[in-house]
Order: sequence, then structure tokens, then C-alpha cells
Amino acid sequence: MCELLALSSRLPTSVTLSLSTFAKHRGAEDGWGAAFYDTGDVRLYKEPEVAAESEWLAFIQQRSLSASLFISHIRHATRGIRSLPNTQPFSRELGGRVHLFAHNGRFDSIERDYAGSWNRYRPIGETDSEVAFCILLERLAPLWDSGSIPALERRLRVFTQVAADMAAIGPANMLYSDGDVLFVHGHRRTQADGRVTPPGLWRLSRQCEKCRDTVARDHATSSRLDRRKQEVMLFASIPLSDEDWVPLVEGEVLAIRHGRLLDSAGARNFSKTETRIRALQSAG
Repeated sequence: MCELLALSSRLPTSVTLSLSTFAKHRGAEDGWGAAFYDTGDVRLYKEPEVAAESEWLAFIQQRSLSASLFISHIRHATRGIRSLPNTQPFSRELGGRVHLFAHNGRFDSIERDYAGSWNRYRPIGETDSEVAFCILLERLAPLWDSGSIPALERRLRVFTQVAADMAAIGPANMLYSDGDVLFVHGHRRTQADGRVTPPGLWRLSRQCEKCRDTVARDHATSSRLDRRKQEVMLFASIPLSDEDWVPLVEGEVLAIRHGRLLDSAGARNFSKTETRIRALQSAG
């Protein structure tokens, strides 16, 4: 089955070991992708091949690339052929920034239910996940017309509403970033016993005063030269170690910047979160 992995950190961090563990998980053999934000752009590597056997992935691990914001996906095809256009994460430009999206789940009725909901942004491949990304970008696009980064509460409101809409038609575990904030929605996924239940994502937070060797043990390493306090937040479809991973509540939405939680909301109770989201103006 498909799996998601994301990282947000205060300082640039290598995710080599996390990515290696992630790629070895069984059941996702139709493609993989890894995206590293880097000085306003993205290093995006993806191919429609088995992740554990990929020479490209081995190359990335050898280079030990570092980033403060990272999104990855390994694919088990449920819709669309094994091909590069159907491989996640998906990327698009909006407001002069690279936006990334990855999804685990199924939206079987998305074209019927949301026909005509995307115009500027159109799918390149055949997946329902990419359609959901196009819908999200269509709704976000007006916020970026000013030429500056929109206030956080406005972006969070749109993401929360889209997450709620998508959750109504299928499992909707989603990772989205505009290069400034990582937005996460946890929902349901197919568990080891075959049932489709929460949690859809798990979270791990780590901090250290002097990150000389490791930040999250088997997950991420930081520069030996930087002695500032490091903060790291990891998200994965299933825990990658025996550390204290916390399951996301069904419908939970999180906004993270530099490894720190900015706020959370409940996509299933979207109308009840409006007051809380407005309070985010100071954080945006």
C-alpha cells in the first residue's frame, strides 16, 4: 500500500536513514518520490520503480542530502498505470513558489463529484490524488494574487476545507507544502489487518540542545558544526522505529514550520475551527 513520509526541521537535516527504512516497506512497488526544498526551489527525485531496488534512491542516500522541509511517497497503484506522471509527490508553481503534494488513499468519485472544479491546474497523469492537488491549488490560487505569502490562517482554512471535502469521499491522508509551511491531514488507511481505520498518519517530535550526531536516532542527522537547538517533526504512515510516535486523530489538520507546530484543527468539524484559525493571524 502507499505510504507517506515528511520532515520539517529548524536546521537542515539529512533524512537518509529514514528514507532507507521507508523504502524497504513491502507492498509499495509501483513508484517512489522524494522532494527536498532548497533555497526556494525543490530537488525532486521520482521514478515508477520499486523503491528498495532503485539505484537513484541509493544515489540520494549516498549523497546524504539535507533539507529543512522534505516530502516523500512510495506507491502501490490503485488507479493509473505505473508511470512517471502518476508518481508522487506532485509539484506545481503558484505565486512564484514550488508547491508539493502527496496523498495516501482513494477518491473514486472525485471527477464526478468535483467536475469543473479545476481549470488553471489540470492533471498530467491519471491519479485521483493529482486531481485533489489541482482542486486544492485552484482554491488557493486567489490567495496568492497579491504576490506575497498569504496569511497562515487563510491558507490553513483552505487546506482544512479541502481535506474535509476529500475525506467525505475516501481515505484522505495528505501532505502539502508551499515551501513555507508543511500542512498535514491525517485520516484513515488500510491497516495490517485489512480494515480501513484511523490512524492514517503518525507524528514524532524531537529536540536537542547540541545536535552533534543525531537528532532522531535512526531518522535524521544534523550538521556537527551547528550547535543551535534543533527541532524536528516527522510524519509517517506507520512508525519507523520504537520511539514515541503519536497517532493523528481522524480528521486532524496540522500546520508546521521549522519543526514547530503552529496550530491544529479538525477537518471533520471545519465550521467549529473558524474562530481558532482566525487567531493564527499573528503566527502568519
